[in-house]
Amino acid sequence: MAVHISAKQRLAQLVLVLVCFSCAQGREIGARRRLADVHKHLKRLNKPAVKSIQSPDGDTIDCVPVSHQPAFDHPFLKNHTIQMRPTYHPEGLTFEQNKISSNEEKPKTQLWHQNGRCPPDTIPIRRTKKSDVLRASSIKRYGKKRHRSTPNPTSVDPDMLNESGHQHAIAYVEGDKYYGAKATINVWEPKIEQSNEFSLSQLWILGGSFGQDLNSIEAGWQVSPDLYGDNNTRLFTYWTSDAYQATGCYNLLCSGFIQINSEIAMGASIYPTSSYHGSQYDISILVWKDPKEGNWWMQFGNDYVLGYWPSFLFSYLADSASMIEWGGEVVNSEPDGAHTSTQMGSGHFPEEGFGKSSYFRNIQVVDSSNNLRAPKGVNTFTEQSNCYDVQSGNNGDWGSYFYYGGPGKNPNCQ
Repeated sequence: MAVHISAKQRLAQLVLVLVCFSCAQGREIGARRRLADVHKHLKRLNKPAVKSIQSPDGDTIDCVPVSHQPAFDHPFLKNHTIQMRPTYHPEGLTFEQNKISSNEEKPKTQLWHQNGRCPPDTIPIRRTKKSDVLRASSIKRYGKKRHRSTPNPTSVDPDMLNESGHQHAIAYVEGDKYYGAKATINVWEPKIEQSNEFSLSQLWILGGSFGQDLNSIEAGWQVSPDLYGDNNTRLFTYWTSDAYQATGCYNLLCSGFIQINSEIAMGASIYPTSSYHGSQYDISILVWKDPKEGNWWMQFGNDYVLGYWPSFLFSYLADSASMIEWGGEVVNSEPDGAHTSTQMGSGHFPEEGFGKSSYFRNIQVVDSSNNLRAPKGVNTFTEQSNCYDVQSGNNGDWGSYFYYGGPGKNPNCQ
């Protein structure tokens, strides 16, 4: 039986078709515009290289002339004279290993070293892919941490814990003026439950309050599928001068950090990593304020002075830090108060000890006389010790140290 459709119904159908067509067109235009913006952003980040090296993990490392790096997109750095070495190192800087003599091959501390090195007067930059930017919530947020990701040991609000989703197991000092910090950090490859979560182990150099004006310089290792597109353990840095709101970023993903080193790439995979009951590997990181120029420098291991954050990037840290933190951080994105099984450190609790639990050893601070010294009055902090914990100690070889981490979700942490 034929169904009669009135002129009014026909008109309504036509309008619906037109609306759907215009929606689809709008979506297509929006997608095209986003892709164009992504390409523009990639052009800004990926500077022309004099040489490119393919890493076994799929990364491309571009060797970019020092003077063409992303830092110099900053309006305040247009006429900046690069400081090619710090005026002073902290006094009392000693390393357990001997310095490598110039005719010896340097250890392969990053995976890409297996396929080559960058020439002098260039810096290695991990090339950002289109897929990296598209994974971010927006182009503007690409390469940035979420607000409220720094552990605030002085205030644990359970509501805040669920809201920010960041959990920590740290050691910290406060109540003095600090001009740097050092640590040797055990390197692992923790398992991440969901791609929008991460696990990292780092030091924080902090100034200001935990409100809107927090200044932070950070360095360590991280596993972040969202940022890098894989589960590799990677060297990273971070900075912010306004509590992660508008300023700062990871690695060289915005203007700020000035790199001078041709051998270590920020964001590149660290190789090798530790195994449970097996070989243990660690990295040493030192960040300190040059007493003459005022810039904050970073050194990786014995041999690699990587570069510096110019002091004008900061307000409080232009003078000194008021708190130093060392430890682990994870993101828990599980809804309704449930807990992630994303691991921190080795994924095992501190009481398991060496070879099983992850550690920070020989933690030190730099004082106002530019001396490296053992920290006084070290405290520890964790939001939920049944999920991730921390235990500190002191001995002759390791100085001030702590074990930290855990499995996340377990029978006592749901």
